This record gives sequence, C-alpha cells and structure tokens, in this order.
Amino acid sequence: MSETSTSFVEVRASHLLVGTEAEAANCRQEILEGKTFAEVAKTVSKCPSGSQGGDLGYFTRGRMVPQFDTVAFTLPVGELSPPVQTQFGWHILTVTARR
Repeated sequence: MSETSTSFVEVRASHLLVGTEAEAANCRQEILEGKTFAEVAKTVSKCPSGSQGGDLGYFTRGRMVPQFDTVAFTLPVGELSPPVQTQFGWHILTVTARR
C-alpha cells in the first residue's frame, strides 16, 4: 500500500511503558514465554492505559509520537514489537486490529 492509501487507516494497539530498555526486553520475553500482554501491562506499565491491559483503542496515523506511530502502522496484527524508545520511556506494542 502507498502512504496515501494507508493515511486513513486506523489501528487498535496495546502497549506497555517502562523506564529502561532492559525492562522492556524483560517484559517482551515474559510475553513470549506465555504471559498475556494485558497481564504484563497491568503489572508494570507506567501509562494509565496499563490498567486496561495497555489497550489504547483505535487511533489514526499522526496521533502518537513518531517512533510509536511508525511501529503501530507497520507491525503486523498480533505480533510483538521490539523495545521502542520515545521521550516517555520504552514501549512494547502489539497491534490488535486494523480498520
């Protein structure tokens, strides 16, 4: 898809936010080893969305900081991102749906 054809697409994503890359990598590993994303997010995330298991709901391109946005709009549904750094800290993302 070209940039133009995807500019109106919304994604639904969940994330967790921690302070260091090592913490993010540890969280990612816990999820890969069988914990649910929501369980880990509720336990460790510094973002208010953590209480909802990290669910951010649907959002359009440009609503999030650039580093986050890039991952959210390129990550395949159901996959787990590597640690992503923004000015807020370190994130792990998963895209749960697109529309």
